[in-house]
Amino acid sequence: MVADKGKKLKVTDKNEEENAEQIDGELVLSIEKLQEIQDDLEKINEKASDEVLAVEQKYNEMRKPVYDKRNEIIKSIPDFWLTAFLSHPALNELLTEEDQKIFKHLNSLEVEDSKDVKSGYTITFNFKPNPYFEDTKLMKTFIFLDEGTTKVTATSIKWKEGMGVPNGVDNDKKGSKRAHAEESFFSWFSETQHKDNMDEIHDEVAEIIKEDLWPNPLNYFINEADDFEGDDDEEEGKGDDDDDDDDEQDDDDDEDGADDEDN
Repeated sequence: MVADKGKKLKVTDKNEEENAEQIDGELVLSIEKLQEIQDDLEKINEKASDEVLAVEQKYNEMRKPVYDKRNEIIKSIPDFWLTAFLSHPALNELLTEEDQKIFKHLNSLEVEDSKDVKSGYTITFNFKPNPYFEDTKLMKTFIFLDEGTTKVTATSIKWKEGMGVPNGVDNDKKGSKRAHAEESFFSWFSETQHKDNMDEIHDEVAEIIKEDLWPNPLNYFINEADDFEGDDDEEEGKGDDDDDDDDEQDDDDDEDGADDEDN
């Protein structure tokens, strides 16, 4: 009986080993099939990415003359880009009072993707001749390289004698409607980097300009105009309330006078 029991244990162990090998084989086969499916999906995704880029390139070409036309109209509106910057909830904090004076000479702003879209983009500030710097074009470019690095280049501003990067102003100055930046916006052009990991580069100013301001700057320009109208309405409302108070006071005085005569 003991020998039979030992024989049964050996048979059971052998069966378990065979079952385990069978399960391992099925698992490997399933993983191989899954990998083949993932490879097929990757090929489709790559094709989709290429086609999306082609479509984006096509529509970038279509947008270009429309943007050019928009820029021509904007040039006829005084302080358009200054107003748009100041009414933007994030960008308005970046301009010192001296920066605002320089921005009055800003003629146009442009954001242009690289031809293949995914390689990077350039932000260009076009200035009229001004007393601050020699340049009429200030550019900052972000280039996404094949090896996974990002190169950032920018115009080295040629400041005129006695100018240089403007200093910040006192934020506690009475009568100021906005808190001004401590550092000049133009120091942004000196912030260039070249790092091995693209995720390490996060230029929030560039992203806001490219993704938010540039697509529809009119939205922010109008917001500023609405703010001024709102202030006027408040003043008018306050004036109407004062007139109503005066009328009520006059009525009270008339009633008091009539009571005195009766007495």
